[in-house]
Formats: sequence, structure tokens, C-alpha cells
Amino acid sequence: MENRERLFELSTGDIVWRDGENKIIAIPFSGPRKVVGTSLLNGGYREDLVGVFNHNCGPDDGSDCQLRAATYLEHLRLTAETAGLAPGKATGMGTAADMENVAIVANGYKELTVTAIVTGGVEGNGGRAGDPATYYQPVEKTGVHKPGTINIMLVIDADMPPGTMTRALVTCTEAKTAALQELMAGSLYSTGLATGSGTDQTLIIANPASPLYFEGAGKHSKVGELIGVTVKQAVTEALQRQTGLSPKKQHSMLRRFQRFGITGESLWQYYHAKVSQPMDHSRFDATLDRLDKDSYTVVCASLYVHLLDQLLWGLLTPTEIMTAANELLAALIARHDENYPPLVQAELEPCLQAWAQAVVICVEADVK
Repeated sequence: MENRERLFELSTGDIVWRDGENKIIAIPFSGPRKVVGTSLLNGGYREDLVGVFNHNCGPDDGSDCQLRAATYLEHLRLTAETAGLAPGKATGMGTAADMENVAIVANGYKELTVTAIVTGGVEGNGGRAGDPATYYQPVEKTGVHKPGTINIMLVIDADMPPGTMTRALVTCTEAKTAALQELMAGSLYSTGLATGSGTDQTLIIANPASPLYFEGAGKHSKVGELIGVTVKQAVTEALQRQTGLSPKKQHSMLRRFQRFGITGESLWQYYHAKVSQPMDHSRFDATLDRLDKDSYTVVCASLYVHLLDQLLWGLLTPTEIMTAANELLAALIARHDENYPPLVQAELEPCLQAWAQAVVICVEADVK
């Protein structure tokens, strides 16, 4: 690659390069490697590849990816050539995430090193496994494939059989989901927490030249532990770099309720419809903004949302939900207006309406 920048030297001796002009991160292999990948280009299990890559296939304005060819497969072949890799002996991934926002994390135990190279964002395409979907379009075997969003290249500096590599892929995926759960990242397609984006891709790379040989990569193994720790750290860092998604950003009442459809605008509309002489919009927004970041409000919101999740999952009875929700609403409102008794019915929509009503009461009380 011309104009390439050396980012990182892996414990395998391979170099992670970035070509800023062509928005590619590539790892040319310095020796034989085993690869399990989800890519349309030479995906599956391979032992004959010469390198892997990740690339930003979108324009500089951050909009959707644009193909360089008639099909996504041919687009990947052209990108492999640009990366200096033989298209028939390389595999790679596409994304709208910026290659400048890559996170590289390495962890080790004794002689073993595991490294994750991750780009990604989830706030524009986050989804939960099982969400309602609309895309159903069988294509010819040379047809279009959508590019990924959270893209992971995971390098395990050890040898392992193909089945263990696919188990490593499972552990890697679980670790990515754990990172999203710990950020309380919401799905854009349901009220659930995101388990990934709709188009994630992963490449697992093992080193057959290593004297280390493992037949386990699950959560009970040290290999699995390193995969979990490393991928969680790298995914968390990549999301923060790409969109600022972080614990600090999530410390917000509105962000906790976003997946349930409660927003600043929806609260304004609710307030405006309920009050005969409403305050002006800007004053409402300023007061709501202060309430949004208030520690006690965020704590109540977090607990209230978790009650709604457990209502939907069937982990608590409607009576239990109603009792706990009323106690949270009463505690929140009491800090602003002692005279209002909240009432919740144990169904999702009444619970959401009761929360909106409680927030509006708090806004009005703070203005007074």
C-alpha cells in the first residue's frame, strides 16, 4: 500500500498497516495463518490466505458505503488489490466506520497473546438478535452483500484446529455483545438492548507456526478469557472513538429511554398537549436538559427501564412491576413536587406515559 502507516506489530511478527488515503487497514501475513471469517470474499475456514483487511467504503461525509464495482464481492476484490493483497488469497470487511478510529488492544497470559483490531459504531445500525426485519432478498451467488459495522480482526498467537477457531468466533461475538450490554446500547429496531449492529463481521486469525496448541476457546479456557477481555476492551474503545458512545454519554435519562421512544421532543409534545398555558419551548428544553443529567433522575430512569425490560421478558409479574414503578415515580416526583400521587398500570405503554408525566411534573416544579 502506498502512503501506508505502520500501526502495530503483532506478536506473530505481522505488521498492522493503515493506508489513510484509501481508508484501509491491512495485515499482510509474514507466514502461514489459519483464518475463520464471515466475509463474502474467501470467507469460511482458510489456510491459504496471504492477508486480511478492513476498510471504510463510505464517502468522507460518513454516509452509506459506495461500491467500486457492480457487486460487493467484486468491490472487495478491488479493495484487496488496493491493499496490495492478491484478491484470490485475501479476505476482508467493509464498514462506514472511520479507519482513524481503530482500537487495537493486546492481552497476554504466559506465552499466549491475543490481539483485537476493531472499528465500529452501533448508534446508527444497532439491533438485537430477533428484532423484526424487512430484508429478505435471495440473490445470485455473486450478488451484493451489505458491509459490516462493528468489524473485528482477532489475532490469536497460537495454533488450534478449525472447530476451536469457530468456538473462538462464538466467544468473540459474546464479548462484543457484553461490551454493548455494559454500555446499555439500545436497538434501533425494537425496545431491546442491542446485541450488535445489523451488519457486523469478524475475522479470527490463528498462528500454526506457534508452539502453543489449544483445543478450547470457550469461557472456561484461558484462551476464551483473553478473547473476552481483549474484545470487550477494543469494542468499547472503538465505539467511543467513532461516536463518543461511553458510560459518560449514557449517563442520561433520555438516552436510557431512547429505545422506548421517549425523547426530548416527545416530552415537549406531551407537555404541550397537557398544559393549558405552557412555558415556551426553549425554557422547557433548558430545564429538561438539567433534569436529564441529574444523578438521581438517571438512577431512577435506569431502574425504571430495567423494570420495563423485566416486564417484557416475563421475569417479574405485572403486580410486582406496578408496585416498584410507583415507588420509583413517587421518589422522583417527591424531590420536585410533594403533592402529586403517581399511578402506574402494569403494561408497557401506561408505564411509559407515567414516566413522561412524572418528568413533566418535575420540569414544571423546577421552573416554579
